[in-house]
Amino acid sequence: MLFGGAGCATNLGDTGLFVVRVFAGASMAIAHGLGKVQSPDGVVSGADSLNFPLPILFGWAAILSEFLGGLFLALGLMTRLSAFFVGTTMVVAAFMVHGSDLYQKKELAFAYLAMMILFLCTGGGRFSVDSLIRK
Repeated sequence: MLFGGAGCATNLGDTGLFVVRVFAGASMAIAHGLGKVQSPDGVVSGADSLNFPLPILFGWAAILSEFLGGLFLALGLMTRLSAFFVGTTMVVAAFMVHGSDLYQKKELAFAYLAMMILFLCTGGGRFSVDSLIRK
């Protein structure tokens, strides 16, 4: 389960998984996680305003899910676990952080969540670090 994943039945299918995995992981890490790692106060105070217990812990869990989870996803390292943590963070983003917002504000979180569900189902595919570890 940790390094598993059947991927697709063809090289072309696994190439598609590779492209989406690298794009989604790198985008999550660079566009969303990196700034939060550099300035975590907003996420921690956001976790506190959402009444999360231990807001420092949960704030950093979200930050590291986006940054490290995104990097690991891009590499295809522990793909399913990374997708689980990023996906969980996207559920919180869509339903709690943007819960009262219009769909347009939730759309990006839902798009990332859909991609994370894909990687939970398929794993990293043939062109991933997970695949090298399995061999």
